[in-house]
Amino acid sequence: MAFKSQSDQEMMSEINVTPLVDVMLVLLVVFIVTAPLLSQSLEVKLPKTAAVATRMDTKQQTITIDAQGLVALDSNVMGDEKLAQQLADSAAGKDNFELHIHADVAVPYGRVAQIMAIAQHAGVSKLSFMTMAGH
Repeated sequence: MAFKSQSDQEMMSEINVTPLVDVMLVLLVVFIVTAPLLSQSLEVKLPKTAAVATRMDTKQQTITIDAQGLVALDSNVMGDEKLAQQLADSAAGKDNFELHIHADVAVPYGRVAQIMAIAQHAGVSKLSFMTMAGH
């Protein structure tokens, strides 16, 4: 059995890229899985009206109602029961609480009226309807 001596061995100057490729593939999979979670908002087309200044001294939350009637409170999609609970918690004992409603132009008025009733029963006294500034 013959062993090579140190002088017979050559220095290895190649980089093994297999671990690097494995890490990059894992990072790619993580990015693909988490990317849809970053934009979890509803897309709505707001009606156009004249521009109006908003007050900054109030605590505000936003309800978004898309064309299919789905509701999101501050970009978190939820059902009507959970919405009522969240609004009741937010409006409890606060005089400066204001709720902004972003309703798609295609949402039936009946659905908007349901959301307004839920907000009223939860104790919200100040509602604002948000629109796009236009002509």
